Amino acid sequence: MSTTILSILLGIGGMFGWGIYDFLGGVIAKQIGSFRSLFWSQLAGLISILLLAIVFKLSVNAPVLVIVLSIIAAILYSAGYLFFFKGFEIGNISIIAATMNLWAVFTILLAFMFMGQRLSVLQTIGVLMIIFGAAFASLNWGEIRNQRFKLSAGVREAVFGAFFFGIFWNVSEIISEKIGWLLTTLFIKLGIILFLSAFGFFAKQEIVLAKISKKTKYVILLMGVVEAGAVALVNYGLAIGDAILITPIASALSVVTILLAIIFLKDKITKIQGFGIVVAIAGIIVTAL
Repeated sequence: MSTTILSILLGIGGMFGWGIYDFLGGVIAKQIGSFRSLFWSQLAGLISILLLAIVFKLSVNAPVLVIVLSIIAAILYSAGYLFFFKGFEIGNISIIAATMNLWAVFTILLAFMFMGQRLSVLQTIGVLMIIFGAAFASLNWGEIRNQRFKLSAGVREAVFGAFFFGIFWNVSEIISEKIGWLLTTLFIKLGIILFLSAFGFFAKQEIVLAKISKKTKYVILLMGVVEAGAVALVNYGLAIGDAILITPIASALSVVTILLAIIFLKDKITKIQGFGIVVAIAGIIVTAL
């Protein structure tokens, strides 16, 4: 199998993994808060990666630069998802998922400017479609018609999350190429838990899962395993391919998230926002051509 085809398949795997994770994260964040939802799902992900490392008898050996980059990557990833989950907590899951598509734009632009990776004319058109689609999807057009410009609830948080997440994948690619996908995933997951623990302590965030139903706990566990799998697949893709190809495909996760939100949560969106979502998704597909 060619590297290109394998990269595309790995990107699709990441798309489904994150799509399911973000949908479940949006549901759970509204029930128990964004921080607890993120912390416990990431801890479940770390445990699943640790078990995988044991099965593969992973040898932990990394230069100082990789350790430093892993710390930076963990902070970027944590910050991105803290903003994402906050957006899910206060906003419409479908609209937040569409706005999150911007992370692929940030990743592509950084890969172009600093890592020497290049876009075709078609991919450039795709990036522009993502930007315009996200803009249409994220604005509260009812307020604009009333001459009051206003973003939909949670969109501001989603844009910040997309920025941090976009930077993360370029850093993660560097690490994956040096030490491999599994060790990269393990280092970053460990860093995420350490960062979230420190953040929760100083920000006085509630972390205990007291009075939470068993069903919710099982969903959080499922979230962690699915998301860790998505990260591992994409990190493997980055180790053998380029972020400029893999991340646009993986960022089509909004297709999965939005469909699940419309089917199970009966999310309501305006026709203009629906048009924006379709344009953003089409832009992601175009960038992968």
